[in-house]
Amino acid sequence: MFLIVAKYLIPKGYRGLAVFPFVFVKYRIDIENKVFINHEKIHLRQQLELLVIPFFIWYFIEYLFRLIQYKKADLAYRNISFEREAYANEKDLKYLKNRPFFKVFR
Repeated sequence: MFLIVAKYLIPKGYRGLAVFPFVFVKYRIDIENKVFINHEKIHLRQQLELLVIPFFIWYFIEYLFRLIQYKKADLAYRNISFEREAYANEKDLKYLKNRPFFKVFR
């Protein structure tokens, strides 16, 4: 994993973006935020499991589906299966050591 501070690459309203093998952060201070970095590492693992490009295709399609379902962008984003797993486990810094493959689909 490579951490890169890229203030202008991150969309408005977000602090980070994981694109295997990189984690882009908007603010340098977030590099020290273990919970935030763990959230992004969970996304890196998900991307590895789905071979990166299919992850982003699935992510986008599911976001559109959730947007139709919830009619609010933030609620749609929070209910993407990949985000649900990352938010639910971001505080468990040992999560990735015990996480079975394809956990997001269980």
